[in-house]
Amino acid sequence: MNFTRADFPEGFDFGVATSAYQIEGHAAGGAGQTHWDSFAATPGNVVRFEDGALACDHYHRMDEDLDLIRDLGADVYRFSTSWARVLPEGRGRPNVEGLDFYDRLVDGLLERGIKPAVTLYHWELPQPLADLGGWRNADMPDWFADFTEVIMSRIGDRTWSAAPINEPWCVSWLSHFEGHHAPGMRDIRAAARAMHHVLLSHGRATQVMKGLGVSNLGAVCNFEWATPLTNSAADVTAATRYDAIYNRFFLGGLFKGEYPAEVLEGLEPHLPKGWQDDFATIRSPLDWVGVNYYTRKRLRGTDAPWPAYDYAGTQGPLTDMDWEIYPRGLQDFLTRTAREYTGDLPIYVTENGMASAPTPDPERIAYLSDHLDAVRAAIAEGAPVAGYFVWSLLDNYEWSLGYEKRFGLVHVDFETLARTPKASYHALAKWWA
Repeated sequence: MNFTRADFPEGFDFGVATSAYQIEGHAAGGAGQTHWDSFAATPGNVVRFEDGALACDHYHRMDEDLDLIRDLGADVYRFSTSWARVLPEGRGRPNVEGLDFYDRLVDGLLERGIKPAVTLYHWELPQPLADLGGWRNADMPDWFADFTEVIMSRIGDRTWSAAPINEPWCVSWLSHFEGHHAPGMRDIRAAARAMHHVLLSHGRATQVMKGLGVSNLGAVCNFEWATPLTNSAADVTAATRYDAIYNRFFLGGLFKGEYPAEVLEGLEPHLPKGWQDDFATIRSPLDWVGVNYYTRKRLRGTDAPWPAYDYAGTQGPLTDMDWEIYPRGLQDFLTRTAREYTGDLPIYVTENGMASAPTPDPERIAYLSDHLDAVRAAIAEGAPVAGYFVWSLLDNYEWSLGYEKRFGLVHVDFETLARTPKASYHALAKWWA
């Protein structure tokens, strides 16, 4: 690391991020079944059928983990709440143990001088709601609004920031069109409806939180830079369409009240009736926007039906996820987001990090350093970047890849659950001091 806090604007926040199902241990504390439990129990979906029943056992080791965040010198901890932990049936009577757990979490952060940044939903839908169609169901915005009111009535008076839904692209497209995440569908109509209902749910939750007096509200989207394999018209069109589906659809809905034409050409016949009337809710004013960034994709055109693109390999060094390391993409997204969508609205890098071999981890130190350089370059170009949060604090459950891929600054032995800070943790602790 060749820079210090002083190289960033005054008040710039540094932090770390996790998500509930990936670390908490979902079998503890009265949590209900989620569609991830069902997805993981289905052969072929997840490595070794692994699930989040134990994960990092953060539910019982919270104080140890919060001490790690404090000792790292982080300003902010971005965590998520589990809908099924708070409402085991998705609706109805809350689970007192679940609400108490998040109460203790927020209080524990404040006691250590750490800002609590909550994301309400990070992918683990209660199974009873999945049985009713999940994100395809037009009632989802109402159900999500009710969940929002329950959890934020309990902790919203003490959170520093709040965002409704993590990575709408993953919740909808990856999970309903590509089938890689729960519920594991490959259905264009399901994807279209999920994409729209996710954004409408975001808007409803934002309105609920404003009504409760919760402040500093944002949206967290994930982005992948799209590069055509060649300059051919087919490859350029493929990259443009990928960019529209992955990146511009969600920002367009949130900040412009419109969806890109390149997406509507495939999805418009499948969107819910009256979808155009929902933008007033979807565009509920926000205080910041979060950018999750890891990699880029190179695209080629194909003769297949819409969306008619295919991945065309990688260039340069890769992470253990086989994701290309491309820091320039982060710089470009930060500047483009401000220029084309959000103006002076503060932007936070809400996730950035890499999977690498357990120890040592010099690659992670280099990755973080290079991406922080990209953040500085974006700030120099005028992007109003206000913070940077590393994914992730702990090695954890990496969804369909089980426990094989390690993103953590802290190594977790999944046999003993012992935590051991890595070299990257110590490098950041020294730099953030």
